[in-house]
Amino acid sequence: MAKINDNYLKLKAGYLFPEIGRRVRAFAAANPEAKVIRLGIGDVTRPLAPAVIKAFHEAVDDLATVENFAGYGPEQGYDWLINAIIEKSYKPLGVDLKTEEMFISDGSKCDCANILDIFALDNVVAIGDPVYPVYNDTNVMIGRTGEADEKGYYKGIVYLPCTEENGFIPALPTGKVDIIYLCFPNNPTGTVASKAELKKWVDYALANDAVIFYDAAYEAFITDPNIPHSIYEVEGAKKCAIEFRSFSKTAGFTGVRCGLVVVPEEVMGTTESGERYSFNKLWLRRTTTKFNGASYPVQKAAAAVYSEEGWKQNKEIIDYYMENARIIREGLAEAGLTVYGGVNAPYIWLKTPNGLSSWDFFDKLLNECNVVGTPGSGFGPAGEGYFRLSAFGNRDNVIEAVERIKKNLR
Repeated sequence: MAKINDNYLKLKAGYLFPEIGRRVRAFAAANPEAKVIRLGIGDVTRPLAPAVIKAFHEAVDDLATVENFAGYGPEQGYDWLINAIIEKSYKPLGVDLKTEEMFISDGSKCDCANILDIFALDNVVAIGDPVYPVYNDTNVMIGRTGEADEKGYYKGIVYLPCTEENGFIPALPTGKVDIIYLCFPNNPTGTVASKAELKKWVDYALANDAVIFYDAAYEAFITDPNIPHSIYEVEGAKKCAIEFRSFSKTAGFTGVRCGLVVVPEEVMGTTESGERYSFNKLWLRRTTTKFNGASYPVQKAAAAVYSEEGWKQNKEIIDYYMENARIIREGLAEAGLTVYGGVNAPYIWLKTPNGLSSWDFFDKLLNECNVVGTPGSGFGPAGEGYFRLSAFGNRDNVIEAVERIKKNLR
């Protein structure tokens, strides 16, 4: 009989968002008249920008003609998309990248998981707590960890607490680690890191031959001009950091699927015999073997994001969501809640009132306010007592949800 991968059995029951969906479905079935407002999972609600839709349609039409038909494309992405991203998104930051250092994918969630293929299992991994669950769970799935303890921490992973006391920015590890996950603007806390703070991590990585996995999926939501949009704005980062970006929130591609990962040629690892080897070469080999590339219409649509018209239209959509974030943040603060985030990120991180647990507050909002959020404990043990709300909603629903919460907490 075929054997299963027992590492999956180490995972705690249910991935966070399916569990939220299960509870919401049960509530809706029992209360069909209730208008449930979802501010939980970070899924976008605004339509794709007109310039993006136009390019999407044109690309589909290309597939209907002999002259313009496109079959298999380059697995790492079309040069015209990669170069557009480099010119529009990285060069203005003072970051120079080679075409060969960027890889187009079907989403950064996949990249954050798949990147583990090219790293040995005996690497020591450090992640923040609370954290985007994919970082933790994918390391469990591939067999890097032991069992979880009673708090939910897995043996074999170094957890870096992100608390009120440290401004939700973790301290450097006290010992040596090999892989470090950083996410700024942060999911779930909505906090950001300054250039000086990121420099500490780059310096640590260079001193310890470590690699930083930098998740910049929400960089487009940064409003403070002094906050870096890319880890590569920090001197030395191209020698130690791999950066992930996503079109999901930047351009509303959650249902379209497109992302990118930057693997500079200078980021090196060692073989078992001690020889230095470029992770870029390994990722190229992995990509060309296991992936056929994002589809031609999707990449054409993505390229339109970087056109003059598309850039302006997408900025307006991001501004819409950030106005939602302001409404949520200020409304909850008026209700007496302690809130973080929502300034440079589309997430609001709040302390649950009256000592309620994260899941108890989830049930309270669902049953009494008919509002769905995300329990902080679902992002890690240090998230207990906190709650995340998303700004990716319809404006009228956001205003109504805030008013419901304020009324309930009076």
